[in-house]
Amino acid sequence: MTYIARNPDQMVPIAHIAEEENIPHKFLESILLLLKKSGFLGSKKGKGGGYYLRKDASEIYMTDLMRILEGPIAPVACVSLNYYEKCDDCADEKTCSLNKLMIQVRDANLNVFRNTTLEDLK
Repeated sequence: MTYIARNPDQMVPIAHIAEEENIPHKFLESILLLLKKSGFLGSKKGKGGGYYLRKDASEIYMTDLMRILEGPIAPVACVSLNYYEKCDDCADEKTCSLNKLMIQVRDANLNVFRNTTLEDLK
């Protein structure tokens, strides 16, 4: 995404990204297809084709990208805001010291990701 963001006025072929960023072509292709399905990227086939951002880099927040690419931002499911699951090892989340720590870790990560855009990374 950062490579594409650094080249906003052109279609970026997957082969260029793979070579410049040293990413295996097949692996990169699966990531780009996921990002396309999620609405972050568009593509054009054929000569002169490639991938492009569908939004300005300043409108793409890391929270959105991280959730698409990595899943939950929370380090454990019992503190996740979007993917909550009760912890099997914990009798009472309200008194669990690990739960309280993981909430702080989640909130710190969210603070960074919510305040960082793709524009900041390019």
